[in-house]
Amino acid sequence: MAREKKIYPLAKGLTTQDTYAVLGDAEKFQKHKHAWKVWRTLKEFGCVAYPVAENLQRLDGSKVYLNLDQLKDKVTVVVPCLLPDKLKSLVSDVAAAGACKIWFQEQTWTQEYQLECDNSGIEVVRGCVLRHVIYSPISMRYLNPCYWHGLRDAKVPSKRFGR
Repeated sequence: MAREKKIYPLAKGLTTQDTYAVLGDAEKFQKHKHAWKVWRTLKEFGCVAYPVAENLQRLDGSKVYLNLDQLKDKVTVVVPCLLPDKLKSLVSDVAAAGACKIWFQEQTWTQEYQLECDNSGIEVVRGCVLRHVIYSPISMRYLNPCYWHGLRDAKVPSKRFGR
């Protein structure tokens, strides 16, 4: 008998049932910076999450996609983890890939993106993915701003801590 996959709510209508593309670059993925943390966290939540970065072939055994075109109609949410100056055609790329939402991380949202999304019919969600993590009691949660900022946000049980 197959186990039913639990679906958890995330930010503003997003759930762990959505499929995600995490946009980063080789440095942000390889040096375990924000893009890598977001991608790993989404995978730990049980989400289907694809890393997207130029100049990177594989990441922790997973294929890395060169751009959103390669994920056409496979993702519903795009999570940019790059500053706006590195994402010139973000909204048009998201629309062309068939995604309907962009989950902007801290410092990636701009008013221009908001206007483009409004004109393209793409839903905007703002906030950090890491706010939805349940940290172990012994972890660095006391030093992690995402934990404190997301104290009352919906949380997804972690597989690492047996919850």
